[in-house]
Amino acid sequence: MMKMSAIGWKIMNRVISKLNIEHDGFLQGLSGVVHVGANSGQERMRYDKYGLNVIWVEPIPEVFEKLKSNLSSFPNQHAFQWLVTDRDDEVYQFHVASNNGASSSILEMKHHRDVWPEIDYTDTIMLRSITLASLFEREQIEPAKYQALIMDTQGSELLILKGGGSLLNNFQYIKAEVPDFESYVGCCQLADINAFMKQQGYAEFSRHKFASGPGGGSYFDIVYRKKL
Repeated sequence: MMKMSAIGWKIMNRVISKLNIEHDGFLQGLSGVVHVGANSGQERMRYDKYGLNVIWVEPIPEVFEKLKSNLSSFPNQHAFQWLVTDRDDEVYQFHVASNNGASSSILEMKHHRDVWPEIDYTDTIMLRSITLASLFEREQIEPAKYQALIMDTQGSELLILKGGGSLLNNFQYIKAEVPDFESYVGCCQLADINAFMKQQGYAEFSRHKFASGPGGGSYFDIVYRKKL
């Protein structure tokens, strides 16, 4: 079999992403979502289409300012600048990625470049953390208004979930971007989050692969639904 070039893999990943772009139907009928790992709020128009109240959480100061600007015409969408993990008031080294911060993480990259070889870290900043439960309390967020949690935090998804406490009982749906390989050092992988979500009373609702690397590893958007 002919080996695919890096450009070939990039094109294939774009095709996969395009084929799976409309898979957020679970949002229909909900009143609100919490999106941790907001970046610049790329999904704001999609959420607005569903008439959702949105809590965005983004830790990088420069990206957060862009997020606030992007949300200026969406009165039901609000941004908060926090780094969410499983600990309150812990200082982390946060690595800022070259793709406008989208692949930034508290974790070092490992096999991430197998899928996106052009992405690297360009800076490291120190950030103080908060748990999801403490964030809701501190910002006086009403849990009942938000039935879905969406995470795009480059490997720290399990930490966020573990810091959610009883909030996990309030969400009907939880969506995460997760690899099935060690993209970041010690990151949350597909098998890890599947096991945790099962323990919390959630079942897999949908799965969409949106990127793959020549080494065989893939990235997925996974949606879990709370069992009745």
